Amino acid sequence: MKKIGFSGTLDPITNGHMWVMDEARSMADEVVVFLSENPVKQPRFSAEERRRIVLQSAHERGWHNVEVVIVKADYTARAAKRHGVDYLIRGIRTTADFDYENLIQQTNVDVLAGAKTIFVMPPRDLGSVSSSFIKALEGPVGWNWTMKKFVPPPAYHAWILGWLRKEWDALWLRPDTEPRQVALAGQWFELLIGVDAYGGPGRHYHNLDHLVHGLSEIRAWAANTDAAPFDADLLKKAFWFHDALHEHEHDQAGALSNEEASARLWLDSGLDAADSDDVADVAALIRVTDHFQGPAIEHRLKEAMLSVDLAILGQDDDIYQAYAGAIRREYAQLPDADFRTQRLQALGRLQAKLQAGGLYGDAFFAEQYSEQSGVNLAREMAALGAA
Repeated sequence: MKKIGFSGTLDPITNGHMWVMDEARSMADEVVVFLSENPVKQPRFSAEERRRIVLQSAHERGWHNVEVVIVKADYTARAAKRHGVDYLIRGIRTTADFDYENLIQQTNVDVLAGAKTIFVMPPRDLGSVSSSFIKALEGPVGWNWTMKKFVPPPAYHAWILGWLRKEWDALWLRPDTEPRQVALAGQWFELLIGVDAYGGPGRHYHNLDHLVHGLSEIRAWAANTDAAPFDADLLKKAFWFHDALHEHEHDQAGALSNEEASARLWLDSGLDAADSDDVADVAALIRVTDHFQGPAIEHRLKEAMLSVDLAILGQDDDIYQAYAGAIRREYAQLPDADFRTQRLQALGRLQAKLQAGGLYGDAFFAEQYSEQSGVNLAREMAALGAA
């Protein structure tokens, strides 16, 4: 078979879709993905964005025989025939899926004189994965890590960037925001997600995932403590900037700490120029995360900010293990022995704080994460000590 088609909205494309495409590749020389442009569905991504994500996902796996066609105001089966495709492929997860898809394929052939359909059944671990399922994951703490299990990396990256943009715009844009400030906010968003900040290739932990996690924690904290929206916004602004600059050589004589450099970046941003009190509050919250100057700083949101930054320590085992591995990769320049010594020292300080009841100074986070943090810290220290 020369060509086989696969159709759908693919908003976003999932690992289940990728499996069906791989099955198609085993049957044909070329796979043509037909993306439906259906404005009624109001997709998260435009057709062109979905086309780019699908192609990136295919190329990432070394699939260079995949083409993507956007179908506008036409039936997919009829468009497929025009592109030399006689057969479409569809994944069937349930008997209800079969009944629906069989009706569609009969219509395609008998009414539209379009392409016929081949049905395949995905493996059990992909049987419940759909775009609707993926969309329903968004929101609670840890949603990004869960989503990552079910979609190819390009789709995941595009999704969290879209989520981050909405979070960012909610902080800075109002109906009466001046065009100059709108442009400035856009410029700073691109800088913060870019290669010189959280999107940098060397950012294995202090990266976009860390940003999504922290902002989700702040949202959960605000919802469960009835915090004032103003306070939640201050924390979010500080979290956006607190690891904006993260260089491993900052301990050289005379060099600024990462946190101080990030605080000064915030102060130079001009984002809150109209309110000097807000500017000072955010700078203080960034600086409280500094191991050196943080203890001397007093702020009513200090413990919440520190707790958000340390919330990763209290996550489930698989997330914590991924975090520990990411920290090692982020400090890959250190020989194993040096990393082990420095990491054990850092973990020892955290464990001592936990045992003294001071790791999570905010009551909400203490209740959520203290117990699991103790388990995680002890396990990692034991593993490093045995290495």
